[in-house]
Amino acid sequence: MNYDPFEDYIKQTEPDKKYKAYAWSTAIGLQAVDGLTPSEQLYKTAIDNIEGNISMADAVKRIESYYAAKPQKADDNRTEEADNVSARIAEILSEKSFSFAPSEYIGIHKKLFSGIYKHAGQIRDYNITKEEWVLNGETILYGNAAELRETLEYDFAQERKFSYKGLSTDEIIHHLAYFISRLWQIHIFGEGNTRTTAVFFIKYLRSLGYDATNDIFAKNAWYFRNALVRANYTNLKKNIHETTVYLEAFIRNLLLGENNELKNRYLHIDNIIKKDEDINAEINEGINAGIKLSDKQLKIIAVLKKNPYCTIKDLSETLEINHSTVERNIKKLRDNGIIERVGARKDGHWVVKC
Repeated sequence: MNYDPFEDYIKQTEPDKKYKAYAWSTAIGLQAVDGLTPSEQLYKTAIDNIEGNISMADAVKRIESYYAAKPQKADDNRTEEADNVSARIAEILSEKSFSFAPSEYIGIHKKLFSGIYKHAGQIRDYNITKEEWVLNGETILYGNAAELRETLEYDFAQERKFSYKGLSTDEIIHHLAYFISRLWQIHIFGEGNTRTTAVFFIKYLRSLGYDATNDIFAKNAWYFRNALVRANYTNLKKNIHETTVYLEAFIRNLLLGENNELKNRYLHIDNIIKKDEDINAEINEGINAGIKLSDKQLKIIAVLKKNPYCTIKDLSETLEINHSTVERNIKKLRDNGIIERVGARKDGHWVVKC
């Protein structure tokens, strides 16, 4: 489809139609993470629901009945999955109920993929790897099959204990990115992890008081997945560190209405590995002429620009210099107002002001 039939509904002020359009737009857009394209039949059904001609439950039944009566062709399976899962996502996003618990997360997967995957709602019992375009075909390390339930329950327990009270907006965004990236990294299901995680995350954000009613997921689903990958990938040999900065840009657009540029090519590791002299030249252009920086300080700034959440230990290992040297140079950079620490010691990040 060459046009977005939901755009006008999302922009208009009628709350009910806007809310439904958002649910359908998000549901359909999320199919892109697995390379799926819904049919024209699904779009027609979605419009009927938005206009109030049929209920959400009737929309789901219509799609299921459509495929039950349709002669199956080999190339229909993926379209059927896209249509059924889209309708189910829209239905879940239209529901007000939510429970922050592992059972809710697993239940979402079961509802989305029942009749599509044999393992719907089941925790995988085998280990997996996935070649990632954004990593030049490398994989991140997913959760160990022998410890998936324990890991899932631990992450939920930690988030449940976490207090957002008194945090700045930046700190809240960073923590949300950290939590959802770790939840996704477990990858407890054989397939459908990103779509399940996205739906759960939207519901969780609502429970925290956020509206999250716009087209960010619909238009940037593939970016969302790649940002999750980059939040969980480290390769010290190539000077690449896991970072939530890309995911935070996505979340800031979602929750704060910002216009951060969400380009997949920016996440590709080939664009992270820049020549030191190019980075140093870029840094020097932004520094007052009266401040002379050493080679070590230039390299520290270069690393912090790539990964604002880098620790002293990370800097020491990456640059192959001892902790005390790193700390001494960090102090000089802070004293000169070139870098600034934002947030808590553990969850904070660096801001390079040049």
